[in-house]
Amino acid sequence: MSSFVIEGGAKLSGTIKIPGAKNAATPILAACLLTREECVIHNVPEITDVDKMLNLLKELGAQVKRDGATVRVRADDISLSALSTNDVKAMRSSVLLMGPLLARLKNVRLPEPGGCIIGNRPLSAHLAGLEQMGVTVKMDGEFYELTATTLSGAHVTLWEFSVTATENLVMAATLAKGITTIDIAAAEPHVQDLCNFLNTLGAKISGVGTHSLTIAGVDKLHGGEYTIIPDPIEAGTWAALATVTRGSVEISPVQPQYLGLVLHNLKSIGAQVEVDGQVMQVKSTRQLKPFTKLQALPYPGFPTDLQAPFSVLATQAAGTSLIQDPLYEGRLNHISELIKMGANAIIADPHRVVITGPTPLYGREIKSFDLRAGVSLIIAALMAEGQTIISDAEVVDRGYEKLESRLRALGANIKRQ
Repeated sequence: MSSFVIEGGAKLSGTIKIPGAKNAATPILAACLLTREECVIHNVPEITDVDKMLNLLKELGAQVKRDGATVRVRADDISLSALSTNDVKAMRSSVLLMGPLLARLKNVRLPEPGGCIIGNRPLSAHLAGLEQMGVTVKMDGEFYELTATTLSGAHVTLWEFSVTATENLVMAATLAKGITTIDIAAAEPHVQDLCNFLNTLGAKISGVGTHSLTIAGVDKLHGGEYTIIPDPIEAGTWAALATVTRGSVEISPVQPQYLGLVLHNLKSIGAQVEVDGQVMQVKSTRQLKPFTKLQALPYPGFPTDLQAPFSVLATQAAGTSLIQDPLYEGRLNHISELIKMGANAIIADPHRVVITGPTPLYGREIKSFDLRAGVSLIIAALMAEGQTIISDAEVVDRGYEKLESRLRALGANIKRQ
């Protein structure tokens, strides 16, 4: 694994282009398996999670062509025979193959997926919903064996707002017999994007953007062309960076309808943020106010993927911030590294941290634990005094396109070694 070497203190200014959403790209690419016809997907980010998903589609027998941000997928004849167990286990998003493969093949054998170390993420919500649709689930060692002679519509109530469970059930339901309703469905922007994509292929999904989805099964889907939404998590990440690095950054394109609580929390602590259409301008602020309470919640709540970048803001706020993330018990792993850099933070339990600021941060040798923690520590290093070395640099490649070159274009002193 390589490391980032960062000299802190540079003033960052310029423009940042936001690519397609990582969290939308992987389910949309998996959903291409639901049709035998060609799907043309635009605004696909150039990140390793997408590369891995495209490789899995190829192993399944799909024809995949990439030209920059445009990907063409034709899954006319697919099979599990060449699917690599190691490749499935290498990424969490491989779980999204479950729904479309069941719809197409009826018999599926998949290992437990891998992914970032942010806590326990069981598949029980996925499997319980699929069982209600007529799927038989068995465990064979580390493999799930799923069988469905016929996928049937059902009324499924999830016991948590699981994004990937919602996406898997939606994909399976598009080709099921009858009508499926999903209550307590996740409504994140990327879930909406997946549903909108499927509707362009001929699916009949209503309730998009709400916590109750209705899917009328169809006999088949046709091909289509679709453009993925710009990444709202990237937009929020760059906004956090711009707030604390003494510069002015223009971020576009953004879709402010997906950034409600992100913008609210930035403004509540005194960040200088202006949004005009799809352009967001963020300027550094001399003094930030603390978050009274910043809590990650299912959409339209504050996104868990931005909790770590915003905790860096709390280290520079004048006062005490309480940050809560009830979703994953490993989401606070980055706090120990911020403490090494000089942050005044107390981890109350696996889901709560109290941060008191402002405190100067100093360059140290630290570790990237997961995708969002990694980019947060980069933000901390850019504002810190001295040199910071962040190991496991490849972790951020999972979700941030060409990160160090984009940072250098803003004036950052960052290299990979």
